[in-house]
Amino acid sequence: MKRDAITPIEAPSGSPLSRLAHVGFLTLPNFSMIAFTSAVEVLRMANYVGRAEHYRWSVITPDGEPARASNGIIVKPTTTLEQAGMPDVLIVCAGWHVRDYVDDTVIALLRDVAAQGIPLGGICTGPYALLAAGLLDGYRCTVHWEDMSPLHKSFPHVRFADELFVIDRDRMTCTGGTAPLDLMLNLVGMRLGHSVAAQVSEQFIVERIRGSTDYQHIPVDARVGFTRAELIEVVRLMEANIEEPLSLDELARLVRLSQRHLQRMFKMFLSVSPTHYYLTLRLRRARELLRNTDASIARVTAVCGFHSPCHFSKAYRAQFGHAPSVERRLSA
Repeated sequence: MKRDAITPIEAPSGSPLSRLAHVGFLTLPNFSMIAFTSAVEVLRMANYVGRAEHYRWSVITPDGEPARASNGIIVKPTTTLEQAGMPDVLIVCAGWHVRDYVDDTVIALLRDVAAQGIPLGGICTGPYALLAAGLLDGYRCTVHWEDMSPLHKSFPHVRFADELFVIDRDRMTCTGGTAPLDLMLNLVGMRLGHSVAAQVSEQFIVERIRGSTDYQHIPVDARVGFTRAELIEVVRLMEANIEEPLSLDELARLVRLSQRHLQRMFKMFLSVSPTHYYLTLRLRRARELLRNTDASIARVTAVCGFHSPCHFSKAYRAQFGHAPSVERRLSA
C-alpha cells in the first residue's frame, strides 16, 4: 500500500488551533485508553521528530485524583485544572457509561473553560460532555456511531456529521479507537507542517493520515434502529452489490416492498433517496480504492459500477469537489 499525503485542514488566520502547545486531557472514569493514548502519543512523537518540546500535556480530573480507564489501568500523574494552568485546548476523554460521570462539577468546569475562550474537544464518548453542557449548540460535531442515533434525537440544535473527526471553529470532536491519532496528526500538520506530521505517522507505521473528509463506517442499523429490518436489508444488498448495482425495481422486489414505500423509508430515516444513498456508497468505495491501492482509474470505475468514465468523473467531482485523477495525485 502507498502512503497518502496528509490532507490539510485549513485553520482560519489567527486560529488558536494553529498554535496549540499545551494540551489538557480531562479524563473521566472508564475513559477509553486507546483513544487517549492515540492522542497523547502523537504529541510525544512530534517532540521527538521535531527535536524540540513543541508540545506538553496535562492529564486532568476534576478533583486531581486519577481516573481508572475502562481497561482497569490508571494514568498518573494527574492534576486539577487549577494546578495545571489553563491549557491551549481542553479535550474530554471518556468511554463507557459516560452519562454517569458528566455531573454538575464537570459541566461547570467545561462552561468555565469555554467562557475564557479556550477551545474544547472530545474524543470517543467525550463529546457527550460538551453536548450536555450546551457547548456544541450551533456546531458541527461527530460521535462514535453507536451513540449517533440517540444523541441526534436528544440534541436537535447540534449538526451531527459522519466524519472520523470534526473541527468547527474552536470545537474539536472525534470518534473512538485510533481516530484521535488522525485528529492530532492533522493538528500537528497545522502547527509544525505536514512533513513533520508525515514523519510522526511513519514512526507509528501508519500507512495513511486520514483527514476531515474521511467517514466512519456506520452500520445502517445504528442509524435507523433494529426495528427497520426492511431498510437494513436494502442497504446490505446495496453494500453487497457495488460492482453490478441493482436497480430500484430489483431492490424493491428482493425485499418485497413497492418502490414508493422504499422511497418513503429512505427519505424518512436517511433523508436521501435510495438512488442517492446507493451512489454515495459506490463513490466512497471508489475513494478508498483510489487512496489505498494502485488500481487504475479505469479499473476503479468498473469495480464501483460505473460504465462510463465521464459519468464516474462527474459524479465523483459532485461528491468530493474534485476529479478522481486529482484524488490519485493527492494520494501519490
